[in-house]
Amino acid sequence: MSRADEPLAESEQRKLSFFQTLRAVLWAMFGVRKGAGLRNDVAKLNPVHVILTGLLFGVVFVVSLVTLARFIVSNMAGQ
Repeated sequence: MSRADEPLAESEQRKLSFFQTLRAVLWAMFGVRKGAGLRNDVAKLNPVHVILTGLLFGVVFVVSLVTLARFIVSNMAGQ
């Protein structure tokens, strides 16, 4: 049997799209993903998408904290 006839290895299967990766990361953050689904996602995750998702969440987190701090400080100054 030639290598061309063998099924693709898990690492060679189609990778998840960016939005599918985003969804997988969100589910993982909340801890509500089942074991089989998690293993399936991990096998298909694209490392570049995971890094971009991490950077995106980092920026959103920092902007949220800065916005919250400005809101609190502006309300405290008005009292």
